[in-house]
Amino acid sequence: MKKHIVIGIGEILWDLLPVGKVLGGAPANFAHHAMQLGAEGVTVSAVGNDDMGNEISRIIESENLINGLYIADKPTGTVGVELSNGIPKYTIYEDVAWDHLELTDVAKVYLEKADAICFGSLAQRNHVSRIAIWKALEMVPASCLKVFDINLRQGYYSKELISKSLEFADVFKINEEEIVLFKELFGMNGTEEELCQLLVEKFDLTLLALTKGAEGSLLVAKDTNSFIATPRVKVADTIGAGDSFTASMVMGLLYKQPLAVLHQKAVDVSAFVCTNSGATPLLPEEIKYCFD
Repeated sequence: MKKHIVIGIGEILWDLLPVGKVLGGAPANFAHHAMQLGAEGVTVSAVGNDDMGNEISRIIESENLINGLYIADKPTGTVGVELSNGIPKYTIYEDVAWDHLELTDVAKVYLEKADAICFGSLAQRNHVSRIAIWKALEMVPASCLKVFDINLRQGYYSKELISKSLEFADVFKINEEEIVLFKELFGMNGTEEELCQLLVEKFDLTLLALTKGAEGSLLVAKDTNSFIATPRVKVADTIGAGDSFTASMVMGLLYKQPLAVLHQKAVDVSAFVCTNSGATPLLPEEIKYCFD
């Protein structure tokens, strides 16, 4: 069976954890998890011509991901990570390679036949990468599922940027902290569920996903909703859990699974990721699902 082509575009970087550096960046995490769940995963980002960038390229290729990395004349991105009870606090350094993303020939080949693409707001903080991401979103087929994972960090966002991104999107992913900032930024009132339903209608979304950490997650479509409580697990850290949730959800959408089914799979995958250190642990066979 032909594999779906699933692309993560945006930041790729090293998370500098207390235990050492771990490969990260939401779009790269997303592509990695989609690949583990059966997709042909493609990472589109930029690294520097340095040891850290070379190591990222080697890892991407060793993990059977398609390497759509641009080599920029900037250092490879890093993020300082402090953990408090497993919850990360990030310091994201500026003017790094992924701020200067350009689309490589390899990236263009896969964009033109993509089945799904995930992008965020963080990677759009610099106009160079923002233009490249918008170009990529315009290149994908009309049938391609465009997923906006908002990822609000350190003030690297604006109302205009979010609105433009939502105009591109078919699926919108937001977490419990981001929805508070979103409501303030857009001057919106009402319950979380009311806001989610309003956004689905306003931006003609196929699906909106609100993840709420230990409180559960809510999926809102035009004609149905799904809420699932978060399983109680021993948390190592929550890095990458949201990205794994999004990847599993997208795979379910591509295979046209019922909302409740794809939701449960996304919850199970993300709960497992929380029990491991770092964003992209190897998923065991018992947590993988057959998408057919």
